[in-house]
Amino acid sequence: MSGRPDARVLAVFAAVVLFGGLNAVAVRYSNQELAPFWGGALRLIPAAVLLFAYVLLRRAAMPRGRALLGIALYGVLGFAVSYAFLYFGLVDAPAGAAAVAVSLVPLMTLVLAPLHGLERFRWQAFGGAIVSAVGVAVVFADQLDAQVGLVSLVALLLGAATVAESTIVVKKFPRSDPAVTNALGMAIGAGLLVALSLVVGEAQAVPRAAPTILALAYLVVVGSVFLFMGFLYVLQRWTASAASYQLLFMPLVTLPAASFLRGEEVSGAFAIGGALVLVGVYVGAIAPPIALPGRRAPELAVAAAAQPAVAGGGAAAFVPPNCP
Repeated sequence: MSGRPDARVLAVFAAVVLFGGLNAVAVRYSNQELAPFWGGALRLIPAAVLLFAYVLLRRAAMPRGRALLGIALYGVLGFAVSYAFLYFGLVDAPAGAAAVAVSLVPLMTLVLAPLHGLERFRWQAFGGAIVSAVGVAVVFADQLDAQVGLVSLVALLLGAATVAESTIVVKKFPRSDPAVTNALGMAIGAGLLVALSLVVGEAQAVPRAAPTILALAYLVVVGSVFLFMGFLYVLQRWTASAASYQLLFMPLVTLPAASFLRGEEVSGAFAIGGALVLVGVYVGAIAPPIALPGRRAPELAVAAAAQPAVAGGGAAAFVPPNCP
């Protein structure tokens, strides 16, 4: 459905924005007691179990052949690698910086898609990328002044880029049921994160502090499973471009939540840089095509850009963006 959404769709849309915006804050709490790779694995394991239970109830078909290979790549990139970068970055960087980075996913997807031959190059996307790049530079300069390590900030950007790349790579493979795609992807991601945690010598601790347990429970049930269901619900009942606004709005929740819950300060420079990023994402990835003088506006390519989390194309293959 692509028309005006009803009250229920708008309510789910708002809930996804609200709860997704709190994810980075919850990860910051998780990282206080748990090593980052291990913490990411502990989040994905129960989330995968819950999704597999949902898959069994629906008796969804399991993928084979190339479809299974595509899901495996999605699990490696979309969960293992992206979570490794994002969780590592959030050890030092504030939640707001992660939210700004993840909001770039729709635009990154649009910029990367032509490199894979999935879409034509669009000057509008390039212009949006330039605006967002300026915003990222402002945010980075502000965070470096606040003694946040450059490695952490770069890790957040690499995590967002990996999410975008994962949604493009899987489009080259046959479609699979979205719940199956995410259940298998999470399981693969969890296994690789456990292996990475062991390789780097992290402590495989059991969370004991109440804030850590609450944050982990939130990330599993609300920040993973609910977000998957919520994104899918909105996408099936609204336009893909409208659904992608959820990622764009999440930093507007993360920044005040991080300030209130964790005392993370938001400077004027950070706010300006973040605003530039959001403007660039809107112009490059979400806004209708702009017609140049004397030329028709190009058709809007919705495939990988307007819905930044599509595996195989179309709502039937939807997989939600990773909100760290």
